[in-house]
Amino acid sequence: MKKYIQDDFMLQTEAAKRLYHDYVASLPIIDYRTHLRVEEIAGDEPYRNLTQLMLKNAPEKWRLMRANGVAEKYITGDAPDREKFQKFAETLPKAVGNPIYLNTHIELKRFFGCEEILCGETAEKIWNDANAKLKDLSSRKILEREKVESLGILADPSAELQQFEQLRQDKTCPAAIMPVFCPDKALRIEDEEWENYMKYELGTAAGIEISTMHDVYEALSARMDSFASLGCCTADHTLAAIGYCPAENFELDDIVGRTINGKGTPSEKAREQYQTAVLLFLAREYARRGWVMQLEYAVVRDSNTVRAQQLGPDKGDDCLSSGCRGDNLARFFDRLNREDKIPKTIISSRNPSDGAMIASVIGAFQGNGIAGKLQLGGSWTFQGDKAGIKAQLANTANFLLLGNAIHMASNARSLLSLNRHEYYRRVLCNFVGRIVENGEYPADWENLGNLIENICYNNAKLYFANEK
Repeated sequence: MKKYIQDDFMLQTEAAKRLYHDYVASLPIIDYRTHLRVEEIAGDEPYRNLTQLMLKNAPEKWRLMRANGVAEKYITGDAPDREKFQKFAETLPKAVGNPIYLNTHIELKRFFGCEEILCGETAEKIWNDANAKLKDLSSRKILEREKVESLGILADPSAELQQFEQLRQDKTCPAAIMPVFCPDKALRIEDEEWENYMKYELGTAAGIEISTMHDVYEALSARMDSFASLGCCTADHTLAAIGYCPAENFELDDIVGRTINGKGTPSEKAREQYQTAVLLFLAREYARRGWVMQLEYAVVRDSNTVRAQQLGPDKGDDCLSSGCRGDNLARFFDRLNREDKIPKTIISSRNPSDGAMIASVIGAFQGNGIAGKLQLGGSWTFQGDKAGIKAQLANTANFLLLGNAIHMASNARSLLSLNRHEYYRRVLCNFVGRIVENGEYPADWENLGNLIENICYNNAKLYFANEK
């Protein structure tokens, strides 16, 4: 029986161990998609306690606690932080096979030197020991310790960006901190808050009174200019589905005009026409600017409407759906390809059954002088375990070129979750190592070392380099 979280954990072959320890373990991190708070890094203040760092913004951990029958006051409510940590500790031993179990212990070991297993009985000691070390652990020290080279933080187009500007000028910050353009609210025309958002948030930020489809385009473009001035080179979109339903300009003006003036909720067809038009416009803009477009779909937001009304959005109740047909995805890329306007794109689905379909579609639109221009992305939500990562790697290897792949982003909501890069790298090395051990790929270590370093670091560095 192997020791828990020893140096070679998850590395099941000698080839995997060599790939990880000799080529991957010490590489810097490029994390191009996170939910972190820019204020946390700009302020660089020490954390009050372990709950604030580990559980304050952790929907995936909240789901586990709810599944264990924990009362909401210990999850998102007003219970003392020590009691919240206790309830999480009592839940964790039941999470065998869940990546949160392993990742939690990696966090405790890597950041606090904790060798104990977290459970109800050990919670008090781990709480006290970790909190004592938190006094010397700030956000920037975590970035430095993890060798984070660059970090992308999701930001709404209407967001004030002063703290990104502050960090851009701050030479003491160990990593480049950049906003990731995230126009999800602008895309959700079916949302009852869309009208107010477009008028009073996006429109105000862009200095444009929005009443037509052209105004929507102009407002988004103006905010892209602001993001670009702060080093932004990628945009992220999380969608319920990716359809394809083109419309004439006059139809789109009517859809926008009626909705923004409160004259009814758009039909399903109108919603799809609007989303198609906005996504095509955005993709063309990204291609022109040299940005990377990130698309994730098959997401049903806040499916528990009772909890959403009580606690607000993003409290851990998203779920997956089917979300996309291959023919719609192909028509979307074909439209852009006919105009030579396909941007570099990372596309993923939260539904694990979609991986092969996505890989087959994007394989039809590669080329144009960019290796791996279209990437099959991974999703930490519902697929952040070994099986999900291995499926993404296998689909990339089968349909595309694994050597041109870029690593998964962490999707982190806590800086402790940057350890997901270690988790991913170990799964990757084990995947490739097993192929080598099986005699299916030569044990050419110079070539293998370059390949694995490229996937974990070099490919992303080149992919997100904006040459426009």
